[in-house]
Amino acid sequence: MANRKELETLFRQHYRAMFRMAMMLLHDEADSKDMVHDVFAHLLDSSTHLRPDTVEAFLLTSVRNRCLNALRDRQLHEQMQRLYLLDMETESAASALLEEDIQKLWQGIDLLQPPVCREVVLLHFRDGLKFREIAQQFQVSETTVYKHLRHALQQLHAHLKKQ
Repeated sequence: MANRKELETLFRQHYRAMFRMAMMLLHDEADSKDMVHDVFAHLLDSSTHLRPDTVEAFLLTSVRNRCLNALRDRQLHEQMQRLYLLDMETESAASALLEEDIQKLWQGIDLLQPPVCREVVLLHFRDGLKFREIAQQFQVSETTVYKHLRHALQQLHAHLKKQ
């Protein structure tokens, strides 16, 4: 709209109705004022020519559409926040479950009998030693290490099943 005087006149004539509509939709005074001002700023920047018989309908429709877009954006923002918080809660709960399971596993390792089974489990899983290296350390065969490990894993399985 080229003529600033015409725009000022339209502003004075239609501001209250536009603001009222925005308030009904947004329930926020500052946002409602912003929506009305955005419509007039757009008119100032654009080359839109308004016919006198459709001015009020055009202005009210413009405010309504801007308000609906703002409401949609708010709703999307709130959904994203809820999803983010849900994701954080899920991650936290999974972490807590994992810590709890690890704690149970360590309790089970501490209860392993005979003590050589516990040592084999720790050397193999914690320290990453191969059966051959463990066998050399205990001066037994690899088959014996395997049997101790199998026996220890059966005990751990039973312990975790009870928990």
